[in-house]
Amino acid sequence: MLHDHRAEIFAGLRPLSSLSHPREMIRQFTPNWFAATMGTGILALMLAQFPFAVPGLRGIGQGLWLLDIVLFIVFSGLYAARWIMFGSEARRIFGHSIVSMFIGTIPMGLATIINGLLAFGLPLWGPGVVPVAEALWWLDIALAVVIGVGIPYLMFTRQDHSVDQMTAVWLLPVVAAEVAAVTGGLLAPHLAAADRFPTLVASYVLWGYSVPLAFGILAILILRMALYKLPPSSMASSSWLALGPIGTGALGMVVLGKAAPAILGAAGFAEAGHVAASGGLIVATVLWGFGLWWLLLGTLITARYARSGVPFNLGWWGYIFPLGVYALATIRLGATLHLGGLSIFGALLTVVVGLLWVLVAARTVDGGWKGHLFVSPCIAKVD
Repeated sequence: MLHDHRAEIFAGLRPLSSLSHPREMIRQFTPNWFAATMGTGILALMLAQFPFAVPGLRGIGQGLWLLDIVLFIVFSGLYAARWIMFGSEARRIFGHSIVSMFIGTIPMGLATIINGLLAFGLPLWGPGVVPVAEALWWLDIALAVVIGVGIPYLMFTRQDHSVDQMTAVWLLPVVAAEVAAVTGGLLAPHLAAADRFPTLVASYVLWGYSVPLAFGILAILILRMALYKLPPSSMASSSWLALGPIGTGALGMVVLGKAAPAILGAAGFAEAGHVAASGGLIVATVLWGFGLWWLLLGTLITARYARSGVPFNLGWWGYIFPLGVYALATIRLGATLHLGGLSIFGALLTVVVGLLWVLVAARTVDGGWKGHLFVSPCIAKVD
């Protein structure tokens, strides 16, 4: 028995011990891992915008942003290697009704890096980072637009779906454009004068490309849960994904509304700029209220799941990014409306997200080291 116990300990110390071969890490790599870059990046941005002065907090955020870049590069390399080494199996993702949705996490993870270039890169390296951010933003747009229409097309033509099996992961492909819209609103004021107006217009188009469709999915999701109740515990975190497009939609209206008066005014649309600012603030406040409903509902649902236990998987990162963007929207609204209560609430949400990140990151490192988080459902039946 002692020998068996020692064997278990040594197996835990050996990397990828649960995999038959180290190359299985590549063969089984899926886009779900990019959700970790989303969660890490959003926490970094939250710490940079924390509404109260806390020594060292920005430095921690900057460190998380640099970690975010490293993770994105590593994950991109692993996923590219899978396509090169196991292309026929990698293509099966397009027929899978769940894993294919996580392709949308790739542009959303990239967006957090671009936002970090503006929040951290500008103070560190100066305005030379702006052209880099702009180039990456256009790449992000291309990915978001293609994924936002490509995955729904596959849903309609190739994949098997039913309302009783639906979860909030349907949102992931379409929300990427909405996240890119927020990035565009942050980027536009830093660009050359000639580029600001088209960037702002493109950002509003991206918001419209995503938000109405996301709300249509939310309506179906509410019907699905009323008729068929909650998803299985393995999909428990998906209950929080609905908060993502709501929080991002509100954040986008605040960010774009702040940039609109100066940019639209310079282009000869001063009145439209004032409407965009005031109207965006109203829309953001209304969306924030809708998000509060989802926040409370998600808390109740999570408490229900917790009673029976929730198995850990990469889906746990779904707790972090949606709550993070809602917290950022809360902080931005608090600053814009000069409401201290919102600022305090945003700070509390930031603390919650930080604690969640520590928990999920630790479990992810453990599962990644042992290898049991490298699972591709697309090829599970074949294996």
